[in-house]
Amino acid sequence: MHLFDELQVREVTLRNRIIVSPMCEYSSTDGFATDWHLVHLGSRAVGGASLVFTEACAVSPEGRISPNDLGIWKDEHIELLARITRFIREQGAIPGIQLAHAGRKGSTMRPWEGSGMIPESKGGWTPVAPSAIPFADGYPHPAALDENGIREIVKAFAAAARRACQAGFGVIEIHSAHGYLLHEFLSPLSNQRTDSYGGSFENRTRLVSEVVTAVRRVWPESAPLFLRISATDWIAGGWDLAQSVQLAKLVGPLGVDLIDCSSGGISPGAKIPVRSGYQVPFAEEIRRQTGLLTGAVGLITTAAQAHAIVQEGKADVVLLAREFLRQPYWPLHVANELGVPISWPVQYLRAAPDGTPAREGVSLPDFKRCMADQHGIPE
Repeated sequence: MHLFDELQVREVTLRNRIIVSPMCEYSSTDGFATDWHLVHLGSRAVGGASLVFTEACAVSPEGRISPNDLGIWKDEHIELLARITRFIREQGAIPGIQLAHAGRKGSTMRPWEGSGMIPESKGGWTPVAPSAIPFADGYPHPAALDENGIREIVKAFAAAARRACQAGFGVIEIHSAHGYLLHEFLSPLSNQRTDSYGGSFENRTRLVSEVVTAVRRVWPESAPLFLRISATDWIAGGWDLAQSVQLAKLVGPLGVDLIDCSSGGISPGAKIPVRSGYQVPFAEEIRRQTGLLTGAVGLITTAAQAHAIVQEGKADVVLLAREFLRQPYWPLHVANELGVPISWPVQYLRAAPDGTPAREGVSLPDFKRCMADQHGIPE
């Protein structure tokens, strides 16, 4: 496999194995997408990524991390999201949406304004969780969900998936990582329930299974469904890789096509050995033991590193976040570095390297000749 090989997932074809990972922008009001989201997401599609994910998109108002998170809990959100998906598709990329519920990590400030909870008097809310255990000192004290509340969460994910389809998204990723609600149910560190949603592995994974089933029921059979997990809590007695493998085996038959392998987030006290590619072994092991497609994420920054992950079969795709913030057109640059011909947007052809293949019927030599004729200067 090559980093720039196509990947067919159900009836969706990714033009390469490079994906823009969901990244919170904290730039919405009442969940609505803005021009910021159009430019942020659209520029990564222009830059050559195959699949461009929105940030975590809340399935309910109380499912937001902050009051400034993107949302998809009402039909009014669809129109502005559809504007973004149309532009992404026009650039040859697939628009993806990450559906999420923040759980006990909700009602908090956006990072550049501080940390910790926002009181209800300033627009905050009481977050929900599997158990009434706050994430950390200074964070909101959550209300434990009852079974009616859990059923409403499942319905909210399904309703959000319907809206995502109407908005033109091609891939859904369910967020079950980083200490947010679905991960909170998975981890014994945050889930101390004694009913059918707590205790055993079967019970702790029940909500994830129900959400996957509900989303898959309304999401087109032709469209891929991803699941992001924290493969380990990095804390003894918490969620770990062995359980992640079992979860992957459980959700694969329910319709999940790819496991997006991250880690951590359940506790601020976790000792995480952060280094380049430190989460790649999780993707490799889950892929090996389950046969499911996997995605590797976490401090992947160079062409050689990303290509090796795919070429050596450690993961089927790589997801980049911070590197795409530094270089929105990262795929165009690394394709040249790896000696792979890749078409550039015609609007940018004057900066493309020699050998760039034709796009929209326009070859690079012809383009440069026309530009020279038009402007009277060499291109």
